[in-house]
Amino acid sequence: MRSAPASRIAGWDVGGAHLKLALLNAVGEIVGVGQAACPLWKGLDYLHDAVAELTADLDLRGCRHALTMTGELVDCFSGREQGVAAIVAAMCRHYGAENIDVFAGLRGFVPAGRVSSADCMDIASANWLASVMLAAKQIPDALFVDIGSTTTDIVLIERSQPRIQGFTDYQRLVSGELVYTGVVRTPVMAVAQQAEFNGRQMGLMAELFATMADVYRLTGDLNAVHDQSETADGAEKTALASARRLSRLTGYEFDAADWPLWLAFAAYLKQSQQQKLGEACRRLLNSAKQPQGCVLLGAGVGRFLIKQLAADWGLVYRDFTELLPSAVDDAEIDAGDCAPAAAVAHLRQVMNPNPNPL
Repeated sequence: MRSAPASRIAGWDVGGAHLKLALLNAVGEIVGVGQAACPLWKGLDYLHDAVAELTADLDLRGCRHALTMTGELVDCFSGREQGVAAIVAAMCRHYGAENIDVFAGLRGFVPAGRVSSADCMDIASANWLASVMLAAKQIPDALFVDIGSTTTDIVLIERSQPRIQGFTDYQRLVSGELVYTGVVRTPVMAVAQQAEFNGRQMGLMAELFATMADVYRLTGDLNAVHDQSETADGAEKTALASARRLSRLTGYEFDAADWPLWLAFAAYLKQSQQQKLGEACRRLLNSAKQPQGCVLLGAGVGRFLIKQLAADWGLVYRDFTELLPSAVDDAEIDAGDCAPAAAVAHLRQVMNPNPNPL
């Protein structure tokens, strides 16, 4: 039995590095989306600051709040149970437990005031599942790929059913449905240990000299509004500074006059990450009964990579923003950038908030 739709829903996705918010009106339209830097491993104060930043110009009185997360795994928590409890409590400080429902995966939503230790593993890192559940309602056969700043989620949907092989981070790393690579925070050394540089194959320095954000600043793929994380050296986020950071991986003395060399190096590193993600996508796609009938459904700030793969493979590409109508024109950050926040808001609007047994 479904509950009556709430008037407005604020969907929250509390990550380890970013906080994302999607606001739906009474008819299910996106009326606001936002993302703020939230280095949660430094402490919960950063979460409170991020909430304040995202809501400074919003009136959320009378809203229901739907909450999902991945931030429970950060270093400041001893484990997932403590992390889930701390994040729920932090959000309750802002909006009250009586107004918040926490996404618990296939069980639906648990009212914040009733979250117990027994719920934590269903709540922990379940944000991808909200996105997939929404996608399966609208696209019967798809490979859902959400490429974020840090990680990539890949899930096959067939006949409007998610074909999920794993639910926990461990299970999903084993199944290949979670690939720990993203387009902003991932260290370059985690993407490539060897490279073609200056006409030669060579090894790269395994140091945190540069991140993939440096690569995509040079290739022109990274939208500035998505570029919210600190650089590896704490310096500025210009193309010149990015090229200098990338040069340190090679041991080659940086000179701005060698600009074509740095652009070629960035292009090589982009290709390396895209190849890694392509291999992961292909493995899951090949398990489908009709791989060529699957749409590639892209989400996340790095979905430009999956869009290119779709073109290379001759498959139809669909964007996550198509799944929810928007009443906002020309938004800098959209529902595709914050897919779990948008999805959890939609699911709360149409689902019974009380958890159901599996």
